[in-house]
Amino acid sequence: MNRVFAVNPAHAAVLGLALSLAGCSSVENLLSGEKIDYRSQATKTAPLEVPPDLTQLARDARYQPQSGVVSANAMQRQPAATAAPAVPATAPTALGDMRIERLGTQRWLVSGLPPDKLWPQLRAFWQERGFTLAVDNAEVGVMETEWAENRAKLPQDAIRSAIGRVFDSVYSTGERDRFRTRIERTAGGGSEVFISHRGVIEVYTSERKDSTVWQPRPADPQLEAEFLTRLMVKLGAKEEVARTTVARAPDQAATARARLLAGQPGTTVEVDDTFDRAWRRVGLALDRSGFTVEDRDRSAGLYYVRYVDPKLAGQEEPGFFSRLFGGDKDKTSQLQRYRVSVKAAGDKATVAVLSGQGAPDTGPAAKAIGARLVDELK
Repeated sequence: MNRVFAVNPAHAAVLGLALSLAGCSSVENLLSGEKIDYRSQATKTAPLEVPPDLTQLARDARYQPQSGVVSANAMQRQPAATAAPAVPATAPTALGDMRIERLGTQRWLVSGLPPDKLWPQLRAFWQERGFTLAVDNAEVGVMETEWAENRAKLPQDAIRSAIGRVFDSVYSTGERDRFRTRIERTAGGGSEVFISHRGVIEVYTSERKDSTVWQPRPADPQLEAEFLTRLMVKLGAKEEVARTTVARAPDQAATARARLLAGQPGTTVEVDDTFDRAWRRVGLALDRSGFTVEDRDRSAGLYYVRYVDPKLAGQEEPGFFSRLFGGDKDKTSQLQRYRVSVKAAGDKATVAVLSGQGAPDTGPAAKAIGARLVDELK
């Protein structure tokens, strides 16, 4: 939904000045052809230095080796690095092997870098694209952006470009996106990087179109793939190689299935995957579904998550939504905590939804979580 606020005659002179000031830059924007243009409320700044405690990530026992790797043949091997970069945010000339793995619509990047070395590059990647980070937790291995708007979806006419540069709030797409990055350690000491998307859309609540609410919209696998491509470029791959690798990654999900199990003490999902693969897929499914993963313990097969009813989607984000609509921060009290348990069951795995205290749960929220997991894992 594109929204344009009315411009009365009193603004004509100001708008005329805006057009004249932004004329040259407008032409530049029109010729750029950029399809993704996110702008945060904070200006782009140089990435921060790496905190000294990032080495804790490598020592964390929860980051255990995982198996089942399938490589894409299109990946280019980078030459060895010859010198350290002058700026920490600049990628070295060589970062080891990179490849993309895929299960259905789920894709992730496998890098030879360990998590503690890759983490500052991930932070720089999002900051260089205009995002601010709402979550930057190296110990848990989760990084999440604030809600942002893809301005490239707006009509790219000269008047819009000129006005938008001076009065940025005049135009809006009526959509917001946020991205979560999750990192896991691999068997060889490298990393698996998962990027998941969440989106909301502004819709009218009355025929008079005088009020709106934000509602969740489906995750966009194409956006996730696009940012994986750009991340590969950030890490040293050539753009054409990165795009080919992401687009042609072999799909391993031909036989993967998931279903709810009846007769269990709590909400339980059976997945036709080994534990290692199920652990990865459940983590990405939780990210895509908008859960907040507060902690995880791979040795125990547990994700500690917060859940909010879809009707309140976005209202757990007081920073963005309260600024727009004066939302009540007390609604965060409606968040509920759960544990999602992943256990091996022969050549399959079971995923159980537990209460915050670890007991089996069959309540409405637990059933909703189970249904969302089945939808993502099927």
